[in-house]
Amino acid sequence: MSNNQDNLDSKLSDAKATASSMLTKGKHVSAGNNTTAVEVAKTGSAKDMILWLLAIVALISATFSNQYLPGYWQAANDVWVRIGIIVALAVFALVCLALTNQGRAFKILLKDAAVELRRVTWPGKDETFQYTWQVIVVIAIVGFFIWVLDNFFNWFVGLFIG
Repeated sequence: MSNNQDNLDSKLSDAKATASSMLTKGKHVSAGNNTTAVEVAKTGSAKDMILWLLAIVALISATFSNQYLPGYWQAANDVWVRIGIIVALAVFALVCLALTNQGRAFKILLKDAAVELRRVTWPGKDETFQYTWQVIVVIAIVGFFIWVLDNFFNWFVGLFIG
């Protein structure tokens, strides 16, 4: 019995080692530190606050520039000038947001998503066709069942209402 217990303990320690190695593969190297996207996003600084404030001001300015800017600047009467200003303000806001720690975390998240999409096993043509028909049949059955229930309740309520 002791031999079986030792065997189970060794298997358990091997499984723990495998699990911990799999978990550390999900971490990213950023400036020499092992940090995940969540850890990066949770960090904050004064620079982040200023960048967020600039981005918010730029987006609010882009929202109001179409309506109010032509009254203050003659060149803004042209539609293309206003569109250019709105696009420039939106791009400026996106650049500000990309430079924050949360923006860095979003970039890490996008890289992780790209890696995961490469690992996906996509269904073949036959599987897609089969699953599509299964979904259509189930939708038809559920739709018929709901139609029957609707007609029943309409009849039942009609008895009381008259």
